[in-house]
Amino acid sequence: MAKTMNSQPNILVTGANGFVGRALRQKLDECRRFSTTGAVRSDMHASNSAGNIVVGNLDENTNWQPALAGKDVVIHTAARAHIMEDLSSTPLVEYRKVNVKGTLNLARQAAEFGVRRFVFISSIKVNGERTPKNQPFVPEDAPAPKDAYGISKLEAEKGLRALAAETDMELVIIRPPLVYGPGVKGNFASLMQLVGKGLPLPLGAIYNKRSLVALDNLVDLIITCVDHPAAANQLFLAGDGQDLSTTELLQGLAKAMGKPSLLVPVPAGLLMFGATILGKKAMAQRLLGSLQVDISKARNVLGWQPPLSVEEGLNAACLFDKDFL
Repeated sequence: MAKTMNSQPNILVTGANGFVGRALRQKLDECRRFSTTGAVRSDMHASNSAGNIVVGNLDENTNWQPALAGKDVVIHTAARAHIMEDLSSTPLVEYRKVNVKGTLNLARQAAEFGVRRFVFISSIKVNGERTPKNQPFVPEDAPAPKDAYGISKLEAEKGLRALAAETDMELVIIRPPLVYGPGVKGNFASLMQLVGKGLPLPLGAIYNKRSLVALDNLVDLIITCVDHPAAANQLFLAGDGQDLSTTELLQGLAKAMGKPSLLVPVPAGLLMFGATILGKKAMAQRLLGSLQVDISKARNVLGWQPPLSVEEGLNAACLFDKDFL
């Protein structure tokens, strides 16, 4: 049976050395109203931060007992991350091992240990890949994942809801879009590098709208969900509350870096045609299409506001790595 939340909740953060997990642990420790333990995969990762417990690979056989003892809340950030060019012949099978079976194994053990609340960091990919401009996703939308990663996250959500219905453990699901901030990697880092090198880019006439979430904003929402009474058994979409076109994003990055914005106004239709010919249609759709999220539920239910503006978030991301300046 789940226990009453302590005045100083004892929290387990999985993926504690990941992009989100590391920042989350640091902020939780700074708050001084939480007792926090991190779970990591290997000794190499554990050596990077005090207070971590090594649990090994995340799958259906992971033993979480040493990490769960005495915990009130589990924040599950660990996952098999979305891979742009996945070379696996069975990507969904690989995602399911970690994101579904591994997650549900953790959650079942957490419920057995009397953990009161399980906060699951899912993905906006559960909703889908694109939205019509100015028609953002809302939590009530029917899920429509398009790739193996999004499917695995949806399956994990369904399994967690079933478990929560059978136990006293509360569930909070947070679906973020692209997360950016200090130390960001992937496509966002690639854009930063291109802007930082001062290369002319044919993206000066893109009028889409995309929602992003600054790392600090996502961390703040997660911490709000740790013990907010109204967060129990709710689903929230995360975001900065200010959507940008690809052109506006690149202009914002250039400003944050103190670089000139060298954007050539090439029509989006022409760019899509060229990308399709070159076999880069999926990449072009991410650059040229819209994906918006509505964060009003988090605002209305939790009284939450993103603490950082988009400009502040971009500044933090760019100032972190001097190679971009």
